[in-house]
Amino acid sequence: MNEVLQRIYEIGIVPVIAIDDAEKAVPLAKALVAGGLPAAEVTFRTAAAEEAIRRIVAEVPEMLVGAGTVLTKDQVDRAIDAGVKFIVSPGFNPEITKYVIDRGMLMMPGTATPGEMEQAMAMGLDVVKFFPAEQNGGVAKLKAVAGPYGNLRWMPTGGVNAKNLLDYLSFPKIIACGGTWMVKKDLIESENWAEIERLTREAVNTMMGFELMHVGINTENAEEARTAAQMFQTMFGLPVAEGNSSIFVGKKEIEVMKSQYLGANGHIAIGTNTLPRAIAYFKNRGFAFREETVTAKAAYFQDEIAGFAIHLVQK
Repeated sequence: MNEVLQRIYEIGIVPVIAIDDAEKAVPLAKALVAGGLPAAEVTFRTAAAEEAIRRIVAEVPEMLVGAGTVLTKDQVDRAIDAGVKFIVSPGFNPEITKYVIDRGMLMMPGTATPGEMEQAMAMGLDVVKFFPAEQNGGVAKLKAVAGPYGNLRWMPTGGVNAKNLLDYLSFPKIIACGGTWMVKKDLIESENWAEIERLTREAVNTMMGFELMHVGINTENAEEARTAAQMFQTMFGLPVAEGNSSIFVGKKEIEVMKSQYLGANGHIAIGTNTLPRAIAYFKNRGFAFREETVTAKAAYFQDEIAGFAIHLVQK
């Protein structure tokens, strides 16, 4: 996958920003980064867009910055010169799309129909914007048209919000969602960076869906494990299911290990909706993983908490 597309997938939500005052661009970008979304599509709907992009690129280098609502070749040139990593248009204009591609820039043109999607594919694109998403049938439409287009993926924008976000992201053909609900115009104008950060973190938590799955308890051997499991059953009437290396108690909320495993005392499993995004999210925040433990279903953090190894698991 293209490196920029990989980052877009890992971030999962791309805030779509219309900003009237370039002075507010950097604090806005920092609020998004603090909330867990180091990405932005700055739309060319306003005269401040180009300068806003320049300032974010220069002062918040961890941000992945793209340009949106790009309608002309002049806007393409200005966006690229300002330092963007991708360009998005609201509709499919073959001339502008080709111009962006010829300039060597990642392009995600807006599409709403299979015909537009096929034209984009004919130009070598495998990711397009779906806009306006909700008004064009939402994720149900994408699932209906996905069959013939095995290599095509979408970034839905328009009507995506905190309530329907997971409906979109649960469909594997969706690389990320564009959204405005955490960067509303009134919040930007009032410089309410704390609220933007809160809404951003809330969006990230919704996307990740972190949830305690089970607690693992280390024992020395199988006999000690059976004794511990039996105590839980006797005390609380919880069912017990014995496996090869551990014994699960209850609805698998407790895992009693038959030998010492990772963690001085045991391990704690935290479930997530999308393991690859969760791993990238934590790495971007400076957390390290035991790379030898990373699989398609689980990944252990490098550090323990209070003697417990912590690992993420795919729900």
